[in-house]
Amino acid sequence: MAPWPAVKAATTLDGATAAFHEHLLRAGKTENTRLSFASDLRLLAQFLGHGRPIGQIEVHDLQRFLTWLLEHRGEPCSAKSFARRVTTLKVFFAWLAADGARADDPALPLVHRRAVAPLPLVLTDTQVDALLGTAAAIRGRDQAPDPRPELLVRLLLDTGLKKGELIRLKSADVQADPAAPSVLVRYDAPRFRAKERRVPFDAVLLPLIEAYRRRYNVGDDAPLFACTARNLEYVLEDLVRDAALPERTSFETLRWTMALRAWRAGVPPEALSARLGLSPITWAETAQKLGLLAAGVGPASGVSERFPPA
Repeated sequence: MAPWPAVKAATTLDGATAAFHEHLLRAGKTENTRLSFASDLRLLAQFLGHGRPIGQIEVHDLQRFLTWLLEHRGEPCSAKSFARRVTTLKVFFAWLAADGARADDPALPLVHRRAVAPLPLVLTDTQVDALLGTAAAIRGRDQAPDPRPELLVRLLLDTGLKKGELIRLKSADVQADPAAPSVLVRYDAPRFRAKERRVPFDAVLLPLIEAYRRRYNVGDDAPLFACTARNLEYVLEDLVRDAALPERTSFETLRWTMALRAWRAGVPPEALSARLGLSPITWAETAQKLGLLAAGVGPASGVSERFPPA
């Protein structure tokens, strides 16, 4: 790969952005990271001018840009997006200073306004019982009994799988050993291979899984749930309505409910993080939210995404 021309004070913002992208590529940053930085710097160029020399950008220019994002651009800028854009400015101008293109760093005085993300909806034990009772009634009814709804919610509450992970499960991915029942979560894309894992579930589910396989004639090579993700959403929506749960109860709600129940039960953080398939960075944020939820702080308390007082 040919070396990129050196960035100097006279280099335009567009030229410095291109060189910064090359720097991130050489540093092995992910595509998502590179695209996020590029998008944020395009907004900066839109505001200051694509041909603005990077040596002529001062702290007051960056402060005006941030004010424009929040108040004058005409499009919403969430707290998370704002925080990320401040980070972009800090990383970009710190790189320019370290590379000798600038003698100073105009982004150094910028202050992060930390985003307070909304806490997720979780179900109480009473609500979980109502959901499971509704699903069990469908499995045991006299006419057209169906074990699928109960298997769906019990598997989600035991494993905390994401909707996409659940729909990709093959019947053969279920290890039916009574001593250590589990499901194998697979990913086809190489960049997600680190998320592959074996997740345990309670052995009481084994008879339910067998009844479901017989009812739907599920072979070993077939998907465990031979339907679309939208079909499973319909199943969950019907259960939520019949159990009189909050309308916005979703797959993500059951994942967080599983995580909170495990947290309260004393599952070690490393084991819970691995079960959820989370990176260390994502786990740090998740653990903070679980701690708040366990302390009784929840969506009903009014916690929402916002900028805290300066």
